[in-house]
Amino acid sequence: MAIKNYKPTTPSRRHMSVSGFDGVDKKAKPERALTEVLKKHSGRNSYGRITVRHKGGGNRRKYRVIDFKRQNVGVPGTVLRLEYDPNRSAYIALVEFEGGERRYILAPVGLKAGDTVMSGPDADIKPGNALPFQSIPVGTVVHNIELYPGRGAQLVRSAGAAAQLMAKENGMAQVRLPSGEYRYIRLDCMASIGQVGNIDHANVHLGKAGRVRHMGIRPTVRGSVMNPVDHPHGGGEGKAPIGRPGPVTPWGKPALGYKTRKTKNRTDKFIVKRRNAK
Repeated sequence: MAIKNYKPTTPSRRHMSVSGFDGVDKKAKPERALTEVLKKHSGRNSYGRITVRHKGGGNRRKYRVIDFKRQNVGVPGTVLRLEYDPNRSAYIALVEFEGGERRYILAPVGLKAGDTVMSGPDADIKPGNALPFQSIPVGTVVHNIELYPGRGAQLVRSAGAAAQLMAKENGMAQVRLPSGEYRYIRLDCMASIGQVGNIDHANVHLGKAGRVRHMGIRPTVRGSVMNPVDHPHGGGEGKAPIGRPGPVTPWGKPALGYKTRKTKNRTDKFIVKRRNAK
């Protein structure tokens, strides 16, 4: 995938880059039957209180309904086109199945218009096909992984992400996730073959503050420039240190190195090796 740069006609243009959208149909409108209204909440809950800061504004979006379950078992589908999805970093592919039904799936690397995809234990091992782990050879690179059979994929869905099937034992598959974590997943869970497309997404440089605002992200103010009444880091003359062993949130909770996962989580038994294990 290519990265497109522009001539520096303005200071912000000098450092701006965009994706080349290789293979993506930029003129295609989303499939109307597969779109839903996406209401903005600007980080507010049902009481109108802000529970997630720095959200608001941004371009209007329509949500594309993605088929994360891949339950059209044994029915081949033809990729009509690849599309941009404003709700995720990956590109999506519009697939038409034999009965005329259309669905969106995540577009892996190498998938293009005209290709055939299929799901089920008898599908070929090629990008875009979805199979249960018991039918996938050891060493295969996969994405779009289920944690519970039939619930739909929850892991490895962002642009450029890929996991690898390392082993099968005692009815479980051992998978290496993109974070470096090794985890057991049931053999009857589905996974799609290949690496998620748009691998250059991480190399795109936004270049100006306005592009961040278009995404619905509002500015973040450093606590060290606030007053003590507003933030634990605030106050002091000039550029003062925060006066604490480590940075904290506006509510005094540790901001770095603070483990938020439950210490006795029932799914700990499925984690073979942590992502940050020495």
